Amino acid sequence: MTSSVSSPGSQFLSLHLLETLVAVLPVRDENGAPKSIVYGGTERHMITSQARRRAERVHTRNRANAGVGALAGRGTGTRTREWALITARALTSEHGWEPEEAVRTARAVIEATGLKFGDPGKKTVANLTKVLLFAPSDAGARIAAHIEEQAGTVRAWAEAYTAAQAAAAAASAKKKGGRKSATQEEADGGDLAEGGAGAGADASAAEAKLPALPAVTRAAVLLALAPRDAIDIALYGRFLAEIADSPNVDGAVQSSHAFTVHEAEQVDDFYAAADDAKLDRKRSPKPQEKTALDFLDAADDAGAGMTGYQSLITGTFYRHAVLDRLRLRRNLRAAGMTEAEAEEASVAAEAEFVTAFVDAFPEAKKNSTASTGSLPALVLAFEGERPYNYAAAFQNPIDENPVGGGGEGPAGPAAVKRLLRHHAFVSGRRPDIKAGRVLTYDPQIDELLGTLKDTGALAVTSAEELTA
Repeated sequence: MTSSVSSPGSQFLSLHLLETLVAVLPVRDENGAPKSIVYGGTERHMITSQARRRAERVHTRNRANAGVGALAGRGTGTRTREWALITARALTSEHGWEPEEAVRTARAVIEATGLKFGDPGKKTVANLTKVLLFAPSDAGARIAAHIEEQAGTVRAWAEAYTAAQAAAAAASAKKKGGRKSATQEEADGGDLAEGGAGAGADASAAEAKLPALPAVTRAAVLLALAPRDAIDIALYGRFLAEIADSPNVDGAVQSSHAFTVHEAEQVDDFYAAADDAKLDRKRSPKPQEKTALDFLDAADDAGAGMTGYQSLITGTFYRHAVLDRLRLRRNLRAAGMTEAEAEEASVAAEAEFVTAFVDAFPEAKKNSTASTGSLPALVLAFEGERPYNYAAAFQNPIDENPVGGGGEGPAGPAAVKRLLRHHAFVSGRRPDIKAGRVLTYDPQIDELLGTLKDTGALAVTSAEELTA
């Protein structure tokens, strides 16, 4: 079906970025080691797209909430398992409910809508949904406002719901405690297939007896959780399988994993942490009385307070993302915006997305590596009627040996040459590619750009100029 939503320029905005990172560890695997892939027959360091997307999404949300940037003051989303607790806090702080009743009611309402919660017997997860839910940041306040508005009805329903749950749990525990084995059932002439097929059927039957959430309340919860005007949900999408009638959103942003353009370089850094109290004691000028047992404590003043190893990586990374402008507009229209509103919001969202792509960085170990202060060596942006990924430009790893020795020299400048040469070659064969722009924050790369010809891109001096 043809959409009436218009978009400026081409449908897709492709972004390509090169950045050099030194002694960092922005993402780790389950063993605490740097993530890696093998590409072109060579191991490369990798920074996952998930880590990048979260950094970009949080960067966009924080700027919008602070009244900064193109999306200043617009609605954004929060991805969390704590919606019941957030709703309960709103009931307590804004509507005067008792904390215990607020949590119990909020959980019951959200659970009856279709979301599953953790084990009620475990306090740490009892009031957390089993999946992360990406919803507008004001969803908890909106659910709380509806509960307060329908307090009489919801309170009565919640009491019946929790009582039925307790009865079902007690019946299930009793059944499990006294249930006979399959052999005993057969000996008694019984059949596990009859009467409910065991404990699973008992649980299902018990759940079937729970009173249904009033339709008006369920509709209010679904509306509160719907994407609505949360711009970052329209950009990055969301998937919620547990509630069939809650709309999923196909994100307008496509991202790839970043990888080093050369062979992986890793160092296992040995560190020693000092114990302040131990050092202060050793430096104390106060005379101390010695006893015959002092030698037993002497070892406590020797050595470091703690030692260990951490892996750090260094390298020049290539990363890539695409914005589907048409999908972005469709998402915002589906969320309830008029065509004019969707157009205005899309232009602002595109500008902020480009800014986040350039500026945002995963925050792991940021205090020990200052990695969040990194700036890209080069950003290439252009429009097209389809996405374009230039990872193939780096299938052969860059050889950082001196040019006179058969190598390409330092990876940063060499990668810039490769990327722009690749772009010029592809754009000469794909007539839909247009409006190419490049941005650098490296003076050496800036000088290099002045020597290159036919790059297929115009040099700009700000992230705002990367998009039309």
